[in-house]
Formats: sequence, structure tokens, C-alpha cells
Amino acid sequence: MRHIWIRFGCFMTGYNYGILRNCSEGAFKSVKKYTAAMLIVCILWFFIGFTFAHRYLSLGLPGCLLAGLLSMVIIVQVEKQIVLSINPNRLLLFFRGCLAFMMSILGAVIIDQILFEKDIEIEKISYVSEKVDKILPSRTGELRRQIAAIDTVIARKEIERESYVEEITKRPTISVTSSSSAVRTVPVHTVTLSGKDTTILTRVNEGSVSTTLVPNPKIELTRALDSTIGSIRQQRSLKENELLHMKPALEREMRESTGFLDELTIMARMLSASYVALGFWFLWILFFLFIEMLVLFSKMGDKSNDYEKAVLHHMNIQMRRLDALGKGFE
Repeated sequence: MRHIWIRFGCFMTGYNYGILRNCSEGAFKSVKKYTAAMLIVCILWFFIGFTFAHRYLSLGLPGCLLAGLLSMVIIVQVEKQIVLSINPNRLLLFFRGCLAFMMSILGAVIIDQILFEKDIEIEKISYVSEKVDKILPSRTGELRRQIAAIDTVIARKEIERESYVEEITKRPTISVTSSSSAVRTVPVHTVTLSGKDTTILTRVNEGSVSTTLVPNPKIELTRALDSTIGSIRQQRSLKENELLHMKPALEREMRESTGFLDELTIMARMLSASYVALGFWFLWILFFLFIEMLVLFSKMGDKSNDYEKAVLHHMNIQMRRLDALGKGFE
């Protein structure tokens, strides 16, 4: 079990197990210490990555697990920059300290948005209401213009209908004149040729005109116009209903589409309004900062162990061998 944990520690820290197993207990303790510190940070950032993917990216379980593992991989690679440095310079230490500070703020922000979820939901009500009050006039103004345009169309159609009704009242029926023509053959006169009488015929066009009473055609136009007016009034009713429920619908839409930046803004308002929340947030930042600095402080507090001296020794031997090889070629 001891060797399994040491092998896992070598995997986490980047140590060479083949060199480490011939070193003293001090080198083993350093690996265990670095591994424990890195595991704490990795577990914390796995939870942060998983939660962020689930809450703000709306990923499923596989996507959230992948996000958590990706966060762990990034943390491990960052920590290796310190662990594998035999004599880290001040620039690397400063850079790691700045990175730890930024990561502590990011981690505290994400964790606090989970811890303050109920408080954020309460504050979100007033935040969403303020945003809705800014957006509502433009939305309702457009709807009111559409309703006014529909009212204009309805009024024009009503005037047209009244004119039809007035005409129908005066003339419920109208006279329709129809004409017809027919060709008739009539005798003109009779002549005697070779002792026989012959009748000469001619064709005569005869026309007739008849008048009938039919219902005024404006009656059908009035029915079609009534149907059109009813359809337009139904559209107007829908627009009025939409206008009536515009604010609740807009508030619901804003609440459902609240993102990470919106919740950051809400949390900033909470922190600026409550010293208790601000103090608790600073405690979380310090907590994350000290955890992020565990590996760095451990590295700075340790003296060079025999593993590092063995690595330097092997490096020096290899460099001398390469130098001798180069001189031989010369």
C-alpha cells in the first residue's frame, strides 16, 4: 500500500519513482506532503469545475465530470511548475503567488454563489424588477403602436360597413334588367312562277327586355366585412392580453435567462449592502488563497533533499558526458 501511494504521488508530482525508491525517507515524506497538498486543491477545484458546468453551462453529468477533471488537470500542471523546480527563482514564486490570488478570488466567487443561492434569489427579485422597468417601456410602446394601428383599421372598416348598411336599408333589392333576342322566319310576299305560287321568306331578329328584383349585393359584402372585422378584433384582443401580461412574462424571462455575470452583479450588490456578507466573502478568499499557496509554502520551507541532489548529480554526469563527447568529435 505504501508503494502504491508513493507511485501515485510520483504521478501527481512528476517525480521519477525509479530514482525516488533509492532515496531516503525524507524524500518520501516530501512526495507525500506535496501529494496531500495537491489533492486538497484538486478536490476543491473538481467541485468548483463540476458546479460551474452544471449551474451556468447547463451540462449533463458527463459534461460536468469532464469539466471537473479538466480543472484538476490544470491544477496539477500548475503545481508541478513549483514542485519540480529545484531552486525556484523569485519571478516564478511571484507569478505563482499572483495566480493563487486570482484563483482564490474565482473559487470564492463560484462557491459563494452556491452558498448564497437563497440570498441571491431574494436579491434577484429587485434586480430583475429594475431591469424590467428599463425594458418595459420600449416593449409596451411597440405593442401600443400595433394596437393603435389595428384600431385605425377597425374604424375604417366600420365606416365602410355603415355605408353598406345605409345603402341596404334604402335599397334592400335592386332591379336587374336582362335582354334576350331570337331569330324568326316570316313570309314577305308570294310570287307565281311557271304557274306555281312561291313564298319568299326572310329572317327577323326579335328582342325582349325583362326586369327582375334581386337582393342588394352589398348584403354579401357586409357579411364578409363583418367576418374581417371580427378577425381583426380578435387580433386586437390578443395584443391587449399580451400587453396586460407583458411585465410578468418579461420578469419570468429575465429570471430564467439570468447568467453568471448577472449573479456576479447581484452578489456585488449584496456585498456592498451587508458587511457580514462582505466579511464572509473575504474569509473564503483567504481560505482559497492559503490552500492555493500550500504547495508553494511547502516548497519554500523545504531544504534540498537527496532526490533533488540525485537528479542534479545525474544531470551533471550527463552534461560532462556530452561535453566529453563533443570534445572527442573535435
